[in-house]
Amino acid sequence: MKSRTTYLALCPTLLTATLLVCAQAAAESSAEVANKIKAAMQMDYRTEAELARDANRAPVEALTFMGLRDDMKVVEFVPSRQAWYTKILAPVLADKGELYVIDSNATFESWGDLLENPAFKSTRKIPIELSYNREEGRYNLGELDLGVTDADLFLNIREYHNFNAEDRARLNQMTFDTLGSGGRYVVIDHTRRHMQPEVPELRRREDPVQVIIEVQAAGFILEKASDMFYRPVDTLDKEVGEFRGQTDRFFLVFKKP
Repeated sequence: MKSRTTYLALCPTLLTATLLVCAQAAAESSAEVANKIKAAMQMDYRTEAELARDANRAPVEALTFMGLRDDMKVVEFVPSRQAWYTKILAPVLADKGELYVIDSNATFESWGDLLENPAFKSTRKIPIELSYNREEGRYNLGELDLGVTDADLFLNIREYHNFNAEDRARLNQMTFDTLGSGGRYVVIDHTRRHMQPEVPELRRREDPVQVIIEVQAAGFILEKASDMFYRPVDTLDKEVGEFRGQTDRFFLVFKKP
């Protein structure tokens, strides 16, 4: 029988070997998902306009930073008529994961027969009511009962600015309830300089500090942030449309404890 000292001496070696195996497996899984993302980017249903945005939006790098795996249950909030991320996420998740897309019936109707494509076999739509408030220049959220409570990843990409403080609080709480423990909430939006006033030309921008405060109030913790969408050409004091797709965007990843 080996002595207790011998076993203790072996422990660091075994632990190191185990960690190396886990790290290698994670790297291989990440590489496999990256290859699936690249393949999805070449799907024939993507338009020339969508392909033209790939360099700016960096889907491989962005989705990798979010921690996307191909066996996840992912929720995408308001992908809009362009469905830019949806068209990439759907084939990546088709075989082992699930994709839930939340938007209005009008948006889903505008997609035509897109969801009938085999690449969307694991994609489910969740219709919600969205009405536009012209006075505020924002949308009003209807009922938020998604019927999902164990999602791994919730994406809110360039939509946070479209809602007032009350609806943002409701949305953040709904996201918290939709995710399982350890689930991640991703918020990407056009950057507003901290403490800038609410004026028309800044309506489609958000102060990332305020976003962090609001999302943490729902129970999340800020896990990480990326500057991959930093754009020095954006002076942060003009309407986002003036920068022709080159706006500065903050990229925050929150985690449900």
